[in-house]
Amino acid sequence: MDLFFKNVVSSIAPLRRALLLFFWCAGSFLNVAQSQPLKVGAFVVDATPPIGSPVAYATTRSITDSLSARGIVILSDQKPVVLCAVDWIGIANGGLEVWKERLAKAAGTTVDRVSVHSLHQHDVPRCDFTVERILEEYGMGGTRFDNSFYLRVIEHVALAVQKAKINAQVVTHLGFGEAKVKKVASNRRIMGKDGKVAIVRFSSSTDSLAIAAPEGLIDPWLKCISFWNKEKPIAVLTYYATHPQSYYGTGDVSCDFVGIGRNAFEKIIRVPCVHFNGAGGNIAAGKYNNGSPEMRPILAGRMEAGMKKAWAATKKIPVSGKDLAWKSKLVALPVAHDLIEDELRANMEDKELTPNEKYDAAIRLAWLEQRESGKKAEVSSLRIGNTWLLNIPGEAFVEYQLAAKALRPNDHVCTAAYEEYGPRYIGIRNSYSEGGYEMSQSFVSPDVEDVLMSAIKEVLK
Repeated sequence: MDLFFKNVVSSIAPLRRALLLFFWCAGSFLNVAQSQPLKVGAFVVDATPPIGSPVAYATTRSITDSLSARGIVILSDQKPVVLCAVDWIGIANGGLEVWKERLAKAAGTTVDRVSVHSLHQHDVPRCDFTVERILEEYGMGGTRFDNSFYLRVIEHVALAVQKAKINAQVVTHLGFGEAKVKKVASNRRIMGKDGKVAIVRFSSSTDSLAIAAPEGLIDPWLKCISFWNKEKPIAVLTYYATHPQSYYGTGDVSCDFVGIGRNAFEKIIRVPCVHFNGAGGNIAAGKYNNGSPEMRPILAGRMEAGMKKAWAATKKIPVSGKDLAWKSKLVALPVAHDLIEDELRANMEDKELTPNEKYDAAIRLAWLEQRESGKKAEVSSLRIGNTWLLNIPGEAFVEYQLAAKALRPNDHVCTAAYEEYGPRYIGIRNSYSEGGYEMSQSFVSPDVEDVLMSAIKEVLK
């Protein structure tokens, strides 16, 4: 019996050893997969239009400052995430679809994990393939958009995303710092005693009453997120809510004071810097800017100072891939009640209307078409540790940014707006009965507050 038992054990020992080796190797492989390091790669691509190309309110006649499309690719054991900011006034509808699809393909990820924003300067291009198609239908093609230029930029950015993915560096720490920016932002909507907007304080002002009025509701904090490989910074993201115009309408292309400040800050720290415009739909520099060329470098210096202070205040914490979480939600933003297709198409055919009036009809028609076809806007968040990067559509009012901060008072919440530019201004419910310029250029209804806030709450859970 003892001899039989010994023979059985001897016969299964090789199999047992093979099984042990298999499970040990499998366990080692799983551990490697689970411990894949967090990595970040940065990219910067020229996005400056050629002379003669249409920009928002004119035709490009000179290049005062070059424009860029810049961002980061974030790698982990999850699908890659791409965050991108472009020195253009807006990227909307079919234009945004092409941007996101091409960058997703370049990064090897899904469209819902790509977020593309504009900084909303004004002497810069706007990209909307849907509006251009509508203009072409009515004999106005090529007057507002330069599709061949946009497609070249998109392709260059896609190639840069691929390179950034290949050259991504290991992230061991995440940095966060913030500082107040002084004498830049002010609320555009100055209310009267009747509860209605009495003065619209645009990006520049010489009106003594507008200048004397208080700053109003703003978010004065500029936030600075940094990715580190031990003591070496890899990339920096900054966030601040304001319209970025000092003066515009000349066709002299410029990344304006926000871009100039970003570029100066980047030269100092020698690290790629990606700036995102926050929820600044009702925020501008009008209290502190008279619209003169001399004010542009002054405002840029104030932005740069805020970035440097936030950088100096940075505190780092260790992070890894397990600290990363991405959430996204598609939302059906409710269409403004005055967007009626038959009326808009009649405007496009009306020979008495100016090209600007027809363009206004076309951009409203494009958003209506998008919504009626079932296409939705995206709200997303990237959590890394206790820092949340929130991405929302349109020229959202600052109240959304402040509400997002209040949802997670013990964490760092950084809001980037101006992703889907199709709906234009996104006010809060009360603002639609208060009047003011913004509401005349909002393509969504007052119910938008409930829809957008619900999505923000969901992605910040």
